[in-house]
Amino acid sequence: MNSQILLALSPLDGRYQQKVTALRPFFSEYALIRKRVRIEIEWFKAITSIPDLTGQATLSDETVARLDELYKNFSVQDAAAVKAIEARTNHDVKAVEYWLKEQLADNEEIVARSEFIHFACTSEDINNLSHGLMLKLSREQVMLPALDNIIQKLATLATELAEIPMLARTHGQSATPTTMGKEIANFVYRLRQGRERLMQVVMTGKINGAVGNYNAHLVAFPELDWEAFARTFVEQLGLTFNPYTIQIEPHDRMAELFDAYARINTILLDMNRDIWGYVSLGYFRQKTKADEVGSSTMPHKVNPIDFENSEGNLGIANALLRHLSEKLPISRWQRDLTDSTVLRNMGVALGHTLLAYDSCLKGLNKLQIDTARLAADLDTAWEVLAEPIQTVMRRYGVPNPYEQLKALTRGKTGIDRMALQQFITQLDIPAAEKERLLQLTPANYTGLAAHLAKNIST
Repeated sequence: MNSQILLALSPLDGRYQQKVTALRPFFSEYALIRKRVRIEIEWFKAITSIPDLTGQATLSDETVARLDELYKNFSVQDAAAVKAIEARTNHDVKAVEYWLKEQLADNEEIVARSEFIHFACTSEDINNLSHGLMLKLSREQVMLPALDNIIQKLATLATELAEIPMLARTHGQSATPTTMGKEIANFVYRLRQGRERLMQVVMTGKINGAVGNYNAHLVAFPELDWEAFARTFVEQLGLTFNPYTIQIEPHDRMAELFDAYARINTILLDMNRDIWGYVSLGYFRQKTKADEVGSSTMPHKVNPIDFENSEGNLGIANALLRHLSEKLPISRWQRDLTDSTVLRNMGVALGHTLLAYDSCLKGLNKLQIDTARLAADLDTAWEVLAEPIQTVMRRYGVPNPYEQLKALTRGKTGIDRMALQQFITQLDIPAAEKERLLQLTPANYTGLAAHLAKNIST
């Protein structure tokens, strides 16, 4: 094992580093520097594409290709070189500007226009666009596929278990029966709604200077429509243009995104606890592996550790996500730096989210339904038929139906089929209705549960 894993301060970079590798191209220090390099290059290309601005011809195809290669081939060693410059300047974004100038010092076209690198920009112009792309692309390429795997697995389980009757428990007590598939389908529907909200959040960006007014831009080139120019630039990156900002992009859409992740995580946390409970009741068994150990002292144990791991990481993720969403939209006057260090934890919040998704899916893939255990519970809960009996009595005007069934069943043990059938035969209702009630069992009193569960797959 790599000793760095053992020495890592964060479990995301230690124990769990392999499970969150997919996020490193988006949220590592290297990834952030690489995104800054891209934004600086794209801005330089945009500025130098207007000959009237630079007073020189547009860049040659060869030079444009050279610029593009700098970003495409940007390596960890290149990032280290930028960090070495930062160590001298004590400024991370300025270090990128200096590194670019150093890398392009042998290109006469660039040297003649070198001061148009980072032209009229404040650091936040580069950072906000970098962060927006990091969040947008990680959502599309990593987080949504991982979430979709869970939703698809749940939809499959809901369909497969659509007709498996189950004793429901409201307040932890025996309640109107459902089916296991329907209970899982509930989470599929909620997660799909959460996914839709997550996708609807647009990532915004700005490139309007020190306090958001294009002050320096306008002094240098008063004839250019800078707002239109900035809008085109931001939109070409794949982000939504924000025309009103202070020095920083206000992070409102970021907050919406983090809230959307937190809402999905809360739904999954709820599901983890329910599945954990069903495992505890014996409704689900878990597939085992020969070499695995469930307890250091109790050999029989097969613990629902994947759902517990998922729940724990969802809690950590949501604590961070909610802090991000509450803190980031707040900045003193036109700028303070409190958002800078907080933004560096975006990958930590999403890392724990991704880890939770992985554990949840792992746990779902281990589940095996125990129909005998489900049936046994139903067969000891005949009292749940008090609901349909008193409801039919209401239909036919039988006096005090609720109260009669309450007297028969509430808080009583030992209510069985015989006791209920004896009660039914004495009712003053049509014979056909009596027969229908006599055919009811806890296992077949599931309403539209199976139908609803099967429909979730469409």
